[in-house]
Amino acid sequence: MRTVILRRGLVALFAAAVSFGAITQAQAQSLRIGYQKYGTLVLLKAKGSLEKRLAAQGIQVQWTEFPGGPQLLEGLNVGSIDFGVTGETPPVFAQAAGADLLYVAYEPPAPHSEAILVPKGSSIQAVKDLKGKKVALNKGSNVHYLLVRALEDAGLKYTDIQPVFLPPADARAAFERGSVDAWVIWDPYQAAAEQQLQARTLRDGKDIVDNHQFYLATKTYAQQHPEVISTLVEEVRAVGEWSKANPQEVTDQVAPLLGLPADITLTSVKRQGYGAHFLTPDVVSAQQKIADTFHTLKLIPKPLSIKDVIWTPPAKVASVP
Repeated sequence: MRTVILRRGLVALFAAAVSFGAITQAQAQSLRIGYQKYGTLVLLKAKGSLEKRLAAQGIQVQWTEFPGGPQLLEGLNVGSIDFGVTGETPPVFAQAAGADLLYVAYEPPAPHSEAILVPKGSSIQAVKDLKGKKVALNKGSNVHYLLVRALEDAGLKYTDIQPVFLPPADARAAFERGSVDAWVIWDPYQAAAEQQLQARTLRDGKDIVDNHQFYLATKTYAQQHPEVISTLVEEVRAVGEWSKANPQEVTDQVAPLLGLPADITLTSVKRQGYGAHFLTPDVVSAQQKIADTFHTLKLIPKPLSIKDVIWTPPAKVASVP
């Protein structure tokens, strides 16, 4: 009897091991990328060059669109994607919530690519006039930090305004019907509101925020597949450099994907930062300042250490700018 039980136990363990091995192999054969309706990843998806490079390694690329950075990082946290791109603030909120993520790379500053908008007929003329007003924004997104810094620069506190947390589509609807006084938003939604609604820019990120875009991966995927991540960053960098030199071609390619007119898309394309780089101490320090700010405001529950969640690329690619 004991022999039978032992054999059954060994069979069960072997089956479990085979099952685990199959899952691990399946995960290793795919790269699941989260992207938003803007940026270099949209171009990379359209180009198809990443798929060609990784196909030689037997790896299939899968793409999932998200409405904003917080939603994308939730996907990263629950394991539905392996890699994605967001603005500065979402990774801070995600790390504070215990997400198992690593910063992989960043793109140059794009301070004009996010702004506080007011309706064209609004009596609000300066950020200080937002005191007591309703301001729509996507909670935990890159524009959350822009709002905090703009208020601070105008001598106001975050508690001086009434934040209304809405995703972009709902925020635009609220903005159009006048149920909020201002809207803090990023491109291409920003450019669309400026041109379609004649929304007025109250303040963009110039001189107060960098508005970096960050590429992030789950810790597990980045540590197990460093060569795949390195290849991905190389492709992002190449597409970014081409995009910077060819804004009109980028516009022609991206406008149909976004479902936006060419003039709106071109504005967004020109305001974006291009060229992925591995993180530098200065960028880590700037991101630490954002984390410290949100902790001071009690918008995240604990202090964070950004340097503890920075991915180290393989030695042979670490020196690539």
